[in-house]
Amino acid sequence: MPGWGIALLVLGIIVVVALCFSIRIVRQSNAVVVERLGKYLRTLETGFHFILPFFDRTSKPISLKEIVADFKPQPVITKDNVTMQIDTVVYFQITDAKLFMYGVDHPIRAIENLTATTLRNIVGEMELDETLTSRETVNTKMRLVLDEATDPWGIKITRVELKNILPPRDIQEAMEKQMRAERERREQILRAEGEKKSAILVAEGEKQAKILRAEADKQAKILAAEAEQAALIATAKGESEAIELINKANPSPSYLTLQGFEALKQVADGQSTKIIVPSEIQNVTGLLASLKEAMHFPPEPHERRPLPPEDKKPPVPKPEKPKK
Repeated sequence: MPGWGIALLVLGIIVVVALCFSIRIVRQSNAVVVERLGKYLRTLETGFHFILPFFDRTSKPISLKEIVADFKPQPVITKDNVTMQIDTVVYFQITDAKLFMYGVDHPIRAIENLTATTLRNIVGEMELDETLTSRETVNTKMRLVLDEATDPWGIKITRVELKNILPPRDIQEAMEKQMRAERERREQILRAEGEKKSAILVAEGEKQAKILRAEADKQAKILAAEAEQAALIATAKGESEAIELINKANPSPSYLTLQGFEALKQVADGQSTKIIVPSEIQNVTGLLASLKEAMHFPPEPHERRPLPPEDKKPPVPKPEKPKK
């Protein structure tokens, strides 16, 4: 191979190597810092990029996703001189790759130390009971302080959580006894309320039962009175119909009087212009007796009188002759 051919081959290899070093591909949710001759040049975002080989140097990919840092428990003294062990969880996100690279050395360790210091300052102003019942308040205060302190580092604190709060053993036992007593007290209150409600329900049930029994007795009496009234009405109606049938079959003087007046009314309402009344009917009794004979009703027992025989008529007195 001639010399110029070897030179071309070497030159081609150098070009290929330079191209390989000049190409950078940045993945999603990552960033790369580029330095030229040791000085910050630019930040590469997601995608395909070219750099100047042998002069530009790139950093490791920096993750822009949210990161969770779980720190070990830290001893903290409360305002009432109780030492507790509190471990925290910090959620943060890198927002500026340049500040993250040049803002602080070992940023994760810096966040841990800053979290421990902030936690001691906040809990040191609170008593034990307040610390146990005000976790959300402590979380909010710590997030605000840490976010402000880490802003120059290109880090944003998104959330802070108190994972565990461990007071001393004797305080834990006292708290357990207090909680047990509180549970027993609540249990007694609930039992008393249940018994009270049960008694109220029983009394209400007895009251409703008495009301229902009284209503039932009332309805029974009403139904009995209505039945008795219906029976009396039916008995009176039957007796009335029976009397009417008896009067029709064997009329009494009062019934005959009434029927006589009805017959006389019908005769008066007819087309005849003259009404002949028998001469022997001098009063209502005579009229009713005539109507009774016309209707072929047998006379009443008290009206039946024996007629005087024709041959026993009283003698007619003869006129006396005048004396001379």
